[in-house]
Amino acid sequence: MPTGAFQPTADYAEQLDQEDNLSRYREEFYTKPDSIYMDGNSLGLLSKRAERTLLESLADWREHGIDGWMHGAHPWFTLSERLGEMSAALVGASPEEVIVTGSTTVNLHQLAATFYRPQGDRSKILADELTFPSDIYALQSQLRLRGYDPETHLVRVKSRDGRFLEEEDIIAAMTDDIALIILPTVLYRSGQILDMKRLTEEAHKRGIPIGFDGCHSIGAIPHAFSEWGVDFAYWCNYKHLNGGPGAVASLYVNRKHFGTMPGLSGWFGSRKDKQFDMEHTLTPADAAGAYQIGTPHVLSLAPLIGSLEMFEEAGIDRIRRKSLHINHYLMDLIEHELGDFGFYIGSPREDERRGGHVSLEHPEAARICKALKQNGVIPDFRAPNIIRLAPVALYNSYSDVWEVIRILKRIMEEKQYEQFKNEREVVA
Repeated sequence: MPTGAFQPTADYAEQLDQEDNLSRYREEFYTKPDSIYMDGNSLGLLSKRAERTLLESLADWREHGIDGWMHGAHPWFTLSERLGEMSAALVGASPEEVIVTGSTTVNLHQLAATFYRPQGDRSKILADELTFPSDIYALQSQLRLRGYDPETHLVRVKSRDGRFLEEEDIIAAMTDDIALIILPTVLYRSGQILDMKRLTEEAHKRGIPIGFDGCHSIGAIPHAFSEWGVDFAYWCNYKHLNGGPGAVASLYVNRKHFGTMPGLSGWFGSRKDKQFDMEHTLTPADAAGAYQIGTPHVLSLAPLIGSLEMFEEAGIDRIRRKSLHINHYLMDLIEHELGDFGFYIGSPREDERRGGHVSLEHPEAARICKALKQNGVIPDFRAPNIIRLAPVALYNSYSDVWEVIRILKRIMEEKQYEQFKNEREVVA
């Protein structure tokens, strides 16, 4: 990426765009000329390739009917496995360790039901207080199903400042009564990356299985799940991977656990050659496919085919390099242009600790987000005071970032936000 000294000018942003070796992918997405999309860490934009592969799958249904399971452009029977293979490089796994299936929370239920094995005094689950609420709801449910009280058996590591987690605090909580650990790869509010390698090593020293929620990291940063020995992981595919609203999610299971009976069984977890024998004894697949439950949602899988083609071409390392650089540029602009307006950057400044978005804190954040939308900028609000901005490597430009900060400065100078209530919309 460019190494020239930062300049807070439109010309400098244009220079960075000219030097961007991923800029051609912007034309692959449906962007609006009168809008700047900065919410790709909540829902990625539609690409022309994702649209094409969805329409191809519709055509398979139209042309082949039920024979689309085995014929057509994208046969449905093995589509989840095919997409798992296409995803494997993004998480540092072998193809058979990844399957595209279910939803994020359903996959967490599956993995917790499989890997949570309370014995004697070792019966608690370790999580953290900053994780996404759906994960907590699922873990509370799993504890109740086993007859445990979530108030006593779900341990949540505290944050020292409400923004970040310290790995030392997490490790200190890995006590003899912990039976399972579930942590985020990237904190959804601040964008902090946890040291997954270190945490996995420390968990395994104590004989505790550990899994990660990768919703805010997959497609934005490289991973090495297999090398690190991570036991399992799960993530959505509609954020950085641009799979579409409600896209089918993914899970990873380390090959050392192949052969472990799924905690929640269903017929799509069968070995493929046995699935239609209709026996009442499950013969699980001998890979991550065993952790599928029901029939895949084909039309919510199909856009991922085109999207993942782009990730294979661009490469996660190039994507990460641009993401780091454009987010650093965003933070430089914030500090240079918005210093008089009470903003605080609530994301790590160190590249190795920051994911794919920047959290900008302000007491009037909800009102400011509404003013940004009125001015054609699509941000993301997280209560009580966070504006999340996510310049996405494949479709956001440096000129986008420069324009966003120019608009935000004008909003603050003119106090445009004061016309709005400082409360979130129904969908924040």
